[in-house]
Amino acid sequence: MTAHILVVEDEPQVAQFIELELRYEGYQVTVAHDGISGLAAARELELDLILLDWMLPGLSGLEICRRLRDTGNKVQIVLLTAKDEVGDRVAGLDAGADDYLVKPFSIEELLARVRARLRRFEEEEKELLEFADLTLNRKTREVYRGDRWLELTAKEFDLLEYFISHPRQVLNREQILERVWGYEFIGDSNIIEVYIRYLRTKMEAGGEKRLIQTMRGVGYVLREN
Repeated sequence: MTAHILVVEDEPQVAQFIELELRYEGYQVTVAHDGISGLAAARELELDLILLDWMLPGLSGLEICRRLRDTGNKVQIVLLTAKDEVGDRVAGLDAGADDYLVKPFSIEELLARVRARLRRFEEEEKELLEFADLTLNRKTREVYRGDRWLELTAKEFDLLEYFISHPRQVLNREQILERVWGYEFIGDSNIIEVYIRYLRTKMEAGGEKRLIQTMRGVGYVLREN
């Protein structure tokens, strides 16, 4: 089915330009020009993604994010804003935005972000993920290796979920840090090695074969040898 995207942008020319480009790509598009009508549309419509301007009359994009997330709405949200400070980005992500695009932006980058967010949403919608004898339930956050339950910490679960969502795909350290530890994580990437070791210890405690493989100088991959 065609993805339905809501564009909340108070500058008519910008909104029209984005709408035309999205329609040309085959998306269904609804446009709102202020915060109040944008929030109402977000609540009433069956949406796949929202392109949300930060500075809006009536209600800011940040407040719309907070209100949607507070009511359990999980629609993908990409904030569009001229604010480019790290603190602003953190505030947007903390409010519930999934991505952040700084104005002025190229339409090619906007469309690429839209495609990426829609792909990720489709991946995250799958509740039960399986690889070899490994089973991960996103809803209950339970993990089994065969019939053996693995007791994982929250971060161990997030890391394993990332691997099992991308089986047989080599993931480098930068990708893992961004996806599991966050956009603005600054620190020693050795934290990845530490958590990989934790996961391997728990996943192989029953004598099972190794599933998280090291690709020296590149990263890690979930695969069977």
